[in-house]
Amino acid sequence: MVEEQARLSRVFAALADPTRRDIVARLAAGDATVGELAAPYDVSLQAVSKHLKVLEDAGLVRRSRDAQRRPVHLEAEVFDLMTKWIERYRRQAEERYQRLDALLDRMQGEEQQEPGTKEQAG
Repeated sequence: MVEEQARLSRVFAALADPTRRDIVARLAAGDATVGELAAPYDVSLQAVSKHLKVLEDAGLVRRSRDAQRRPVHLEAEVFDLMTKWIERYRRQAEERYQRLDALLDRMQGEEQQEPGTKEQAG
């Protein structure tokens, strides 16, 4: 559990940077080399490599060797970990909203009954 929380923290910290989020989004479409990933940015290959190192340390990407090519691959199972965490809190929030809706419905029902009750008493 502690290791899972630490891994989740590394993933969210890695995704806090917009360039790294963009790299992940582009890798979702398919593997790419560092050069291909660096092409749309006005930064050096070394800077993109540093971003990839952060993503790799978080378990979001893996670099491999394919002959002369060194493609970067997105590790999709990390998203399962993130989805489980997000889903747990989404369910909790949904339950709170349902309780609030029920309370508001009860309060609204009581307000509708009160005016009739006051008129009968008066």
